Amino acid sequence: MNATIDWSTYQTTLSESGFVLLPPRLSSDECLELASLFDQPNLHRKTIVMQKHGYGSGEYKYFNYPLPARLDALRHELFKPIALVANDWNEKLGLTQRYPTDLDEWLAICHNAGQKRPTALILKYGSGDWNALHQDIYGELYFPFQAVLFLNQPGQDFTGGEFVLVEQRPRMQSRAIVLQPEQGQILIFTTKFRPGRGSRGYHRVGMRHGVSEVKKGQRMTIGLIFHDAT
Repeated sequence: MNATIDWSTYQTTLSESGFVLLPPRLSSDECLELASLFDQPNLHRKTIVMQKHGYGSGEYKYFNYPLPARLDALRHELFKPIALVANDWNEKLGLTQRYPTDLDEWLAICHNAGQKRPTALILKYGSGDWNALHQDIYGELYFPFQAVLFLNQPGQDFTGGEFVLVEQRPRMQSRAIVLQPEQGQILIFTTKFRPGRGSRGYHRVGMRHGVSEVKKGQRMTIGLIFHDAT
C-alpha cells in the first residue's frame, strides 16, 4: 500500500461534492490478490445473483467476520478522516447523530442496535452486466459514506462499466456523474444524501449510485460499507 494520504484536500473535496477519488492505494498484485477472494467460499456469508432480484446483472458476495486482514485494516484507515466530514455534515443539516472517529466504537453502536451482519462485499461483472441505481442502507443506523476499491484496469481488463452517481437536486432535474477509476484507486462517496447550500441554509441532496453496462471483459470491485446490517 502506498504512503499515508494527506487528507486535508480530500476531506474538502468530499465535503463539498459528496465524493472523492483517492490516488492509487493498491498495487496491481495487491488488486489481483484481493480479486482472488471472490473464489474463496469460506470467506463469504451470502451470495447475490443480481438478475434474480432485479438489481441489474452480475454477482456479489458479502464477507463474513472477521474480514480479511487487508480489508479490515483499510476500512479502519479510511473511517477516521471521513467521520470528521460526516459529523460536519450532520451539524450543517441539524441532525443529532454524531460518529466516533474509531470504527470499532461505531460498529459497537450498530451491534447494540441489532445491526450485526457484515456488509463488506466483493462484486464481479462480466460482459453485459450492470448495476441499477441504489443506496446501501441496511438498517436504521447508517454511515454517510462508503468506499469502492477498483481491482481491474479499464480499457485493458474491461470496457464500459463506468461508476455512475446520480444527484437528485430538489425541484430540478437530476445530475449524473460518471467516473472510470484506475486499478488500485478508491472512491469514497455519500451513502444517501449530502448537504447542499441554498438561500435558506443547508438542505439534503439525495444521491444514488450504480454501474453502467460492461461491454467487454471482467470488472471486479470491493465495497467497504461502514455500518452493519440487521
